[in-house]
Amino acid sequence: MRAPLLVLAALAAPLAAADPVPLFAEKGPPKGWVVRAWNDLAKPAGDGTEWAVEDGELRPGAKRGTWLVSEKEYADFVLEFEIKLTARGNSGVALRAPMKGDPAFDGLELQFADLRYNEKAKDSELTGGLYRAAAPTKQVYKPAEWNTCKVELKGPRLKATINGEVVQEVDLSTFDQVVKRHDGTDAPPLKDRPRKGHIGFQHLSRENEPIQIRKVRLTELK
Repeated sequence: MRAPLLVLAALAAPLAAADPVPLFAEKGPPKGWVVRAWNDLAKPAGDGTEWAVEDGELRPGAKRGTWLVSEKEYADFVLEFEIKLTARGNSGVALRAPMKGDPAFDGLELQFADLRYNEKAKDSELTGGLYRAAAPTKQVYKPAEWNTCKVELKGPRLKATINGEVVQEVDLSTFDQVVKRHDGTDAPPLKDRPRKGHIGFQHLSRENEPIQIRKVRLTELK
């Protein structure tokens, strides 16, 4: 009788966590990261789009419409960071994205923006939303201030905490609705998105207004 009990205990045990790793500890262009076009990670972003770390902050280049994407893939992890946008700022965090297509529709994108960027935005297109797929439970975003964020991904379960408040706690496998891309075509529902992929940070602010990101660290879960 002991063997089945041991198996059940192993299945119920939480995933072990490694130590948190600072992702942007060195000054200058981040090593192990690439800059890609905002709507297709298969495309390089071009000149004037280089991201760099200055004074402990990760900042994008002068040209908007980019993703800074990890070369490494991640499956289960905890990602923590602080982010500050201007009034017309627009950013997002790519999670488990393939290195092709739009992370918002081919992976996952946790959005960062408010109504001043798009006064017609739906709840799922505002801060804390899984873009166009799952609205946040509340809005706790502080415009033009530093905002803390913690994203936890374990298998199909995603939890996002912004400024100490949980705004997403979902089982991705239960989301079976097709999501519409910007061109009106169908994107896969959340339940069919990859369970492993790249992480990234987006710069899509109006008029190239700045994005500031700091204190980024990632803990892999094994």
